[in-house]
Amino acid sequence: MKKAAAAIAWLALAGCDSRQSEEDGIRIVPVRIDGAGGSHGFRAELAQTEAEQARGLMFRTNLVADSAMLFAPYPPDGGEPRETSFWMKNTPTSLDILFIRADGTIARIAENTVPFSEAPLPSGEPVSAVLELRGGRASELGIGEGDRVSWSTTGS
Repeated sequence: MKKAAAAIAWLALAGCDSRQSEEDGIRIVPVRIDGAGGSHGFRAELAQTEAEQARGLMFRTNLVADSAMLFAPYPPDGGEPRETSFWMKNTPTSLDILFIRADGTIARIAENTVPFSEAPLPSGEPVSAVLELRGGRASELGIGEGDRVSWSTTGS
């Protein structure tokens, strides 16, 4: 029941304005991606703790076009950037997983991931954040490796 309430709150917040929001422990922050394909804004659920990052977007089925999940800092202990890999276990919706370097540029995009797959999706190099979007969204918007990602966790 608590997970359902949290999911409903997250979907409700996804339709709110771009200011930082917090309800039922879910923090929404504005994320911007700038690159050759233009500038694109997202409302990202912030996953900061180890538990939040382990859960990620598992069990989610209704991701709206401009919603996202931001894993920042990554790793959650705030340590040095490191190589990582993600998987799609218990995730029924295809995602685009953007691995972000410490300088804010996209190192790699794992596009249109396979739902429920336990195959590792490696970053390929040390990263300090990860952004998950609805599958296919990066290609739709012309988002590519090298594009710059920025966000604020202090409000706007």
